[in-house]
Amino acid sequence: MEPVAAMKRPNSHIPRPRTLAEYVDLVDQAIFEIEELRAAAEYDMDSLGDAVHGINDLERQVRQLRLSLSNGSHRFGGEDLLFMALVERQDDRVLPFKHLFRMINETHREGLAVEDT
Repeated sequence: MEPVAAMKRPNSHIPRPRTLAEYVDLVDQAIFEIEELRAAAEYDMDSLGDAVHGINDLERQVRQLRLSLSNGSHRFGGEDLLFMALVERQDDRVLPFKHLFRMINETHREGLAVEDT
């Protein structure tokens, strides 16, 4: 399997948040969606059992990102966030909010969409 960075990006012009607060909000939304997915999977293990595979690692890594944003240690730019390998391996039906992770990752890679004034 090729690294996430080498994969063709599904949309090279993903809209990015303009402020750190907007970026933090995206990360918080992703955490909420992960929590909802976990609750649904625990309720209906027969149809959503596959969703549980990797969810603990995904949640841990997204929460680490959130912590680094809170304490100011996050640095934008560079490679894909580690959790993108987990995200891209999941089927869209299992992880229907992949777009949130792609926005978070694209913003991490390219920085905030700050407009020149």
